[in-house]
Order: sequence, then structure tokens, then C-alpha cells
Amino acid sequence: VVIDSVSGPAEVLPGEGFTVLPEHLEIHENCRPIMQGHILTGPVAVRGAKPGQVLEVKILDIELRQDWGYNVIRPLAGTLPYDFETPRMLTIPLDREKNIGRLPWGLDLPLAPFFGVMGLAPPPNWGRITSIMPRAHAGNIDNKELVAGTTLYLPIFNEGALFSCGDGHGAQGDGEVCITAIETALRGTFQLTVRDDLDFVYPRAETPTHFITMGMDPDLDQCAVMALRDMIVLLGEKGGLSREDAYTLCSLAGDLRITQTVNGCKGVHMMMAKNLVERAA
Repeated sequence: VVIDSVSGPAEVLPGEGFTVLPEHLEIHENCRPIMQGHILTGPVAVRGAKPGQVLEVKILDIELRQDWGYNVIRPLAGTLPYDFETPRMLTIPLDREKNIGRLPWGLDLPLAPFFGVMGLAPPPNWGRITSIMPRAHAGNIDNKELVAGTTLYLPIFNEGALFSCGDGHGAQGDGEVCITAIETALRGTFQLTVRDDLDFVYPRAETPTHFITMGMDPDLDQCAVMALRDMIVLLGEKGGLSREDAYTLCSLAGDLRITQTVNGCKGVHMMMAKNLVERAA
């Protein structure tokens, strides 16, 4: 499935010299948000998907759709909410051929586009929720590792799974510390597959070289605990390691990384090289 996204409220749209997608203008002219959150595309219903299964989301390709992105600093937001009293909004030119973003001080920043939001409809008993806070259904995970060629695994809570994505990022550091990345419009090509052979209740991912487990919670320490515990489980499943051996391997070779610190529910992910797990097996 091919999914197009746009990103940003009306006040971030650039002036002359940049291309604004017509659907972006149409959304702001005709839609009023029910609550604070992102512009998302979806949901996509997956035939045969049922609660208790897992949806495999292969990210086959990601393309930039426009020649600009934006970045915002806002008082009372981000990782340093009291350090910056004046709002700032930057329009960042994007060169799709060179795959760079030109920053105001002259730096050409390499781009690595990914969708900040990818997720399924949450458990029905949660009711309507904002897209801002990531949880067990994933959503606004803001994980910079999830570029083209990687795979996300999501527990299914509803008939049809109901996959949505958006919040396109041209580039982002671990943490997304000022509350925004290079926010931009993307086109994603995904392969969605229902997996009956997987049994877990929290998002996981993998790159060509690493397994990834995740933790999301308002407490960053608890995020680390969640990601670590799930990696211990994964190492038992994939490599046949005891809990003690898995815990040791996590300490010796696992990398705990701060995914983001700005979404209410913060995020930590643990990465483990696949070749180490294969050797253990």
C-alpha cells in the first residue's frame, strides 16, 4: 500500500519560492481538529486482521513529497521547556536530488526520512485519544531507525488492525529534543502482513542488522526498564538464551537509546545486533 502524508498547521506553511501541496491547503481550509494532534493518513483496514494477532509493517520505500520542511521551538515545550522564551519557526529547504536539508547557518544536513507516527487503532476501551502520546498501539514513536528497509511489528487490538501513519520527518536526532524534527510531507510504500505466528503485546522492530524493543512511559527510567525486559524476552525467543544470559548480553552488547523526550510518554529503545543473537542460537 502507498500512503501519502502532509505535516504541519497552517501557520508553518512557507511563502513564495516553495511548493505547498494542494491537499495540505485543502485540509486546513475544510477540516477542524477534534483534539490536538497530527495530520494522519488512514486508517487502512487489513483483511483478516483480528485482535490478538500481530501486524508486520515492512517499510519498503519512503520518498520526500515537497521541497521544504519546518522546525519549531516553542516556550513551555520540548526537553528544555523553560530555557527558550521566544518561539522560533524555521523553513528548511530540502534538496531531493542531493538528499540534504539546508540549515540557516549554511550546514547541509543529510536526510534520513521516516514516519514519526505509525500505529494501529488503540484498544476500544481507551476511547478517543490524541495522536501525540505513543503507547502499546505505537503511534507517535518518533524512532529514527525506522527508515526504508526496516520492519515494524504491532499488536492488533481491533478488527482490520486499522493502520495509520504521518508526521513525516526528513531528519531527526535521538530525542527530538526541541519537540520537532525536520517536519515534512512523505510518501511511504508499505507491505502489511498479518502474523499468526507472533505473540506479543508491545511494538517491536528490526533493521537489516538489529532487533529493536521499545518502552514508552512518562518516566524515562521506566521506558528503559520496559525496553530491556522485552529484549530479554526476545533473546530467549530468538537465541534460546536463559534470562540470566540474556540480561548479561544486554549489558555487554545491547544499546539503550533515547527515542524521544517530548511526547508526554517518552521513549527508549534497545538495539541488539542480529549476528550476536544468531551466534547464541
